This record gives sequence, structure tokens and C-alpha cells, in this order.
Amino acid sequence: MVIGRLPYRRVIPCLDFKDGRIVKGIQFVDLVDAGDPVEMAEAYLSAGADELVLLDIAASVESRPTVINMATAISEQCKIPFVVGGGMSSVDDIGQILTSGADKISINSAAIRNPQLVLEAAQTFGQQKIIIAIDAKRVTRGMDKWTCMISGGRSDTGIDVLDWAYGVTRHGAGEILLTSMDADGAQDGYDLALTRAVARHVDIPVIASGGAGKLEHFAEGILEGEADAVLAASVFHFGIISIRDVKHFLASQKISVRMEQ
Repeated sequence: MVIGRLPYRRVIPCLDFKDGRIVKGIQFVDLVDAGDPVEMAEAYLSAGADELVLLDIAASVESRPTVINMATAISEQCKIPFVVGGGMSSVDDIGQILTSGADKISINSAAIRNPQLVLEAAQTFGQQKIIIAIDAKRVTRGMDKWTCMISGGRSDTGIDVLDWAYGVTRHGAGEILLTSMDADGAQDGYDLALTRAVARHVDIPVIASGGAGKLEHFAEGILEGEADAVLAASVFHFGIISIRDVKHFLASQKISVRMEQ
């Protein structure tokens, strides 16, 4: 089954968590406790978020029970679709998180190290639950060619992003979470060439990530980058831009969004 693209574009906040708490910092340094995951999920639901992505920056076997408890609490107390990513390297790992209440899971390094995992996970849990995260870095400035990075962007696999994106669709991935390592944190806008290239290369939804800093960037990610969803972190966390403002701006640009009731 091919996952179809939704009739509306999604706006998705991303949260980092560690030891069951939401944390904020710069590139995982000087982390500070930023709150309870359930309370944050409820706040984003009220703000109009379509989904929520939660990334485990500890990503260790020891942290798994805490992650499971967190996912269970969010699913029981807050009716927002959410994705959990980080630290899953087997079908059993994925099953534990999905069974605990997560709607989808996101895998990156584990998928590149073992592409068969994508196929097995999709066959076991359904294509719509499997998101492949791709951290892309431009190979040469001025050239539209990107390589896949893993281990938090520290290791270059040498794998071409477009080849990998196409490959994971054949293995049953339901969606791609595409982050530009070059644009991430700069707040100068998404890498539109990257997002557009991947979106045109696959037949599953693509989430644009990395670089959003103002309202116009979200619209550009959809109109020029051809993304199905736009994701951001710090601009939402620190109140620079609200999700409601993003949706109203997208609607003003004739982009279909789901407005809160």
C-alpha cells in the first residue's frame, strides 16, 4: 500500500527529551529541563499542532522503560498524534514504543545500518507507522547533491540522499522526515532544493525540517520545496512564532491547512 498525501499540509513541532523530560539546549549542550512531556503535548495540541515529534537524545537501552512510560502517558492523556524517534534498532524495540501508544516511530541510523529493518517493521506494523529520518548534508557548495549523515550528524555514510530516499520507499517506509544539516539551526529557511528533489523522487509524504525562522519559510517549504509537512523546533519552543500564526499565514497563501475547531 502506498501512503497517499493528505489534502492539507501539516505543521509539526519537534521536542527533544531525555530521561522522560523535555529538554532544551544548543546541539545537545547546556541542556535545561523544559517541562513535562504530557503538559507540552497538551499545549501544542491546544496551539493547533497537527502532530508532534519527540526525539530521545539519550537513546540508550537503559532509557527505554522511561520512554515507554512517557509514550503511554501522552497517549492516555493527550489526543494528539505523535512520533517517537531515537534508539530503536530492532523490530522488538519498535514494537515496544508503538504498543505503548506512539502513533508512529522514526528511525535513521539503524535503518542505514540495517535496511532490512525498514521492510520488517513495515510488514509487521504497517507502512503508515514507519518514518525514515534522513539527515542530509550537501556534498559540494552550489551542487544539488547530498549525502546521508548518521549518529547525530557526526558520521558521513557516503550514501546519496536521493538513492536512499527512493530505496526506503521500496522497503515500505510510509514517510520521510528530511532534515538539512546545512540549514538546521540557522533560521534562514529550509533547503528548498533538497526538499523539492526528495519530494519529486518519492511517492510518500516528505516532512521538511531544518532552518525555519519566519512565517515565509514555512510557506516556501510547501510551495517551493513541495513538502507535505513543515517541522520546526526552537521557533515554537521559545515563542518566536506560534503554530496558529503559521497556519493563518499558510492559509493566506492559499495553502490548505487543518484549522483548530
